[in-house]
Amino acid sequence: MNRFTAGALALLLGLCAPAALQAQSYPSKPIRLIVPFPPGGPTDIFGRVLGQKMSLQLGQPILVENRGGAGGTIGAEVAAKSPGDGYTLFFGTSGTHASAPALYPKLGYDPIKSFTAISLLINAPILIVTNASVPAASLKELIAFAKSKPGQLSYGSGNLAGNIIGEMFKIQAGIDMVHVPYKGAAPAVTDLIAGRVQMMFDLHTTFQAFLASGKARPLAVTALKRLARLPEVPTSAEAGLPGFEFSVWFALFAPSGVPSDVLQHLNAEVQKALATKEVKDAFANQGMEPAGSTPEQLVALMAEDIPKWTRAVQASGAKVD
Repeated sequence: MNRFTAGALALLLGLCAPAALQAQSYPSKPIRLIVPFPPGGPTDIFGRVLGQKMSLQLGQPILVENRGGAGGTIGAEVAAKSPGDGYTLFFGTSGTHASAPALYPKLGYDPIKSFTAISLLINAPILIVTNASVPAASLKELIAFAKSKPGQLSYGSGNLAGNIIGEMFKIQAGIDMVHVPYKGAAPAVTDLIAGRVQMMFDLHTTFQAFLASGKARPLAVTALKRLARLPEVPTSAEAGLPGFEFSVWFALFAPSGVPSDVLQHLNAEVQKALATKEVKDAFANQGMEPAGSTPEQLVALMAEDIPKWTRAVQASGAKVD
C-alpha cells in the first residue's frame, strides 16, 4: 500500500470513528422525555409507560418532564430549542404537530423542520361522550336536544383536538353550544361527570373509568369502524352523522439534527418496546393499541394531516382561547 492510499484510508477511518463511537456509546447519560401536558392525562400515561420500558432497554434513566400549557405547544417549543443530540425526546401529538400551526400563527417551532421524527406510537379515534344526565340515548337525540336549547349546552376540552372537533361537530350537526376550555383532560372530565359541562370529544382512555359505571355515556366513535373495546357504540356514520371522522395520534420526536445512527437506534428501541407484552398490556388498559412506524412514515403522516387539520380549523373558526 503506497503512502497516498494509506493516508486516505487513515483519513476515512478517522472520519468514521466518531460516528461509530457515538453509536456504540449512546446513550451514556440520562435522557429527558418532555411530555407537553400535565400529569394524569393520556399523553402523560403513555409517555411514562414507554419511557420506563425504553429506559430498561437503553440502560439509562428516561426522566419525564411535564411542560403543559397552550395545547402542548409550550412543551413542543422547549423540545424544539433543545440540542439535537438524542438526549432530549418529545412525546408529540396530532395537536402539537398537525393542528397547532393553524391555531397559533406565531408558533415557536416548525412541526417538521424543528424536529426529527422517530416513530408513530398510537393512532386513535375520538369518542363523543355526554354526562349521564343529558336526556339523549343516541347521537340523533343529542342533536335534537341541543337544537331545542340553542346556546344552553356546553362541551369541555382539555386539548386542541377536542376544541376543533367540538367546533366541527357544531357545524356539521347544525347546533349552537358553548366551548369551555380546560388545562388538561382530567379537570374537563371532572366537570363532565359533575354536570358542569354536558359533553366532550376525547379518547376512550379519558373516560374509561366512568363508562362502566354509567356516569359518562358514549354516543359515537369518530372512526370508520367500531372500537373493539366498545362494540356497542356506533360509528358517527351509523349514528347519523356521516363523514364526521377524526383520529388523534401520539408519536415520539427529538429536536432536529439527531445523528442518523442515533435515530436508527432510537427507532429500533421504540419498535422493540411497543412489541413487548408489558407495553401492549399497559396501552390496552388505556383502550389503545401500539402503532409503530419508520421515521419516514411518521413524516408522511404529518404531511397529510397538517393540511387536513388546517382545513378543519379554518372551517370551524376555532381560535386559541
